[in-house]
Amino acid sequence: MGKTLTRAIDYIFKGIPKVNVKVDVGMVEPSNILKGKKILITGGGRGLGFAIAKKCVAEGAEVLICGRSSQTLEKAASELGDCLYSVFDVTDYEHIPSFVQECSRKLGGRIDVLVNNAGISLHEGSIYDVTLEGFDAQFGTNLKGPYFLSKAFLNNFKATGNSGGSIIFVTSERGLYCDDQPYGLTKAAVCSLTQGLARRALKDGVRVNAVAPGVTVSDMTGVDRNGNLFRPGTSGGRVLLPEEIAETVVFLISDASRSINGAIIPCNEGNHIRCDW
Repeated sequence: MGKTLTRAIDYIFKGIPKVNVKVDVGMVEPSNILKGKKILITGGGRGLGFAIAKKCVAEGAEVLICGRSSQTLEKAASELGDCLYSVFDVTDYEHIPSFVQECSRKLGGRIDVLVNNAGISLHEGSIYDVTLEGFDAQFGTNLKGPYFLSKAFLNNFKATGNSGGSIIFVTSERGLYCDDQPYGLTKAAVCSLTQGLARRALKDGVRVNAVAPGVTVSDMTGVDRNGNLFRPGTSGGRVLLPEEIAETVVFLISDASRSINGAIIPCNEGNHIRCDW
């Protein structure tokens, strides 16, 4: 009897086995690899954005986080220590150019790196559950906002005459598959934007890359980092921690990855790889 059939029979009669999974994050020791870089991170007050900001600060960068909640941002900036913050909603499209200019001023006259992290998911079950309002909300936050933030960042960067710039998009493993739900569709579009913009922006001294995490501990996913991280059906059998993704983001921001442009790096223990076994 094959292993797959044996497991199927066990699930039928015994249910999915309960496995308690805890994770220790492996980190690269801080070495000031981002010293001198000025970084703007959207959705930086919590979750993955906060983890990215924390790692960037530890690596010597000057960081400004933004988000919609002043209370969340103030608390995050206090925990991060040497960090600036600004209240801004990425769907306030009309004011994106002036917001980027203000962030540049706060960071001393330039922004070297934009991390497009802010995103939402309404977790619809299928196309039959999607509303027009929900569709627009997800496309606005996940695609339209990052698109015009990137445009404003590039205009600001070109005006300063600098080189060595970087844009990082936080997409998702959902963006690597076909989908009928707005969240996955926005992330697929972001993957396309990453590579299209990478070719366009390099001549202006800006590299563009993306990370595509699997299910990660966050308020959006509702997974408790102190609870059981077991997740059946994934290659690694667990939920990821935001600090793990932040390590990859910092590498992509750093000059150590200077040869990498237009990359979409899945951070999901190979869960996107489809096999016959």
